[in-house]
Amino acid sequence: MKVLNDGGGKTASLYEGQRRRLGRAMAVSGILAGLVLVVFAISLNAGQTRMPPLDVLKTLLGQGTEKQALILFQFRLPRMVIAILVGAGLAVAGCIFQAVFRNPLADPGLVGVNAGASLAVLVFVAFFSTAAAAPVFLLPFLAFAGAGGAAALIFLLSYKRGRGLSATRLILTGIAVAAGLNAAIIVLTLRIDPAKYQFAATWMAGTIWGSNWKFVGTLLPWLVVLVPLALFKAPVLNMLSLGDDTATGLGVAAGRQRVLLLSAAVGIAGACVAVSGGISFVGLICPHLARSLVGPRHQQLIPAAALCGALLLLTADTLGRVILQPAEVPAGIVVAVIGAPYFLYLLAKAKS
Repeated sequence: MKVLNDGGGKTASLYEGQRRRLGRAMAVSGILAGLVLVVFAISLNAGQTRMPPLDVLKTLLGQGTEKQALILFQFRLPRMVIAILVGAGLAVAGCIFQAVFRNPLADPGLVGVNAGASLAVLVFVAFFSTAAAAPVFLLPFLAFAGAGGAAALIFLLSYKRGRGLSATRLILTGIAVAAGLNAAIIVLTLRIDPAKYQFAATWMAGTIWGSNWKFVGTLLPWLVVLVPLALFKAPVLNMLSLGDDTATGLGVAAGRQRVLLLSAAVGIAGACVAVSGGISFVGLICPHLARSLVGPRHQQLIPAAALCGALLLLTADTLGRVILQPAEVPAGIVVAVIGAPYFLYLLAKAKS
């Protein structure tokens, strides 16, 4: 009877711990969502044309002037929505990469996926007179093809017969492939005409260039399908992060699930790159920040990381629009200013 009581006590304690972790995750997610709304409200008035909060409210209610409605609904709102979607998408992709590779430094930018998507989009854009002339809804598919090609090359070069895929080899190969693809991007930008070079240079720095509702409609279906898939596969990510042997022992087909999840991450990252350019560090630092707040379980980690990514990129885009007015600083540069020191901190922590 004593054994039974001890077992029941341990079970109750386990459930209590899970309940507390869930409550903490919900509280953290609520705070992050509130911060996103605060920055969203501030961003409505950020830009060369100032709009007092009362005018913003009137415009949202349909009582503003035509100029105010044009600025708010056709320029600022779609750009802000894209920043939120891209930040959330890159953060979720980073969660998947870090779990599958079992490496806390993995993210779409580091392992070459973003570079593959960037190269495909830039090659496509180079054949059109202006970026706006490119069929908008085709861009994510081209980015997915480029990102998928980069991922396939990384897998091919990392695979060893009899040993399978090593997480360390995947990371190192991804870094090498990313370097090669970035070199190809530089060569391409040097060969295009000057009118397109300015766009290419700004796009590679990471800017929310697709600032109209067509780009929102282009990006949204990819995230609506693939992000819930990642959340549905959160238990699988938990097991994959423990290692292939452990995951296989728990009944997970590690190889098949890894390919499925990486395909989802590649699709998310490619679609985001298609409308935002080469933004790095979001997929690296946001999963770490979320993990420190809600723990390693992906059921809570993925939503928290998505909110962290949305908050980070929306804040970076807002700051980029105001710190050097009338010029704009690409959001990718602002994120890099924040992310580079944090990346060095992670390297130092991993070394220690």
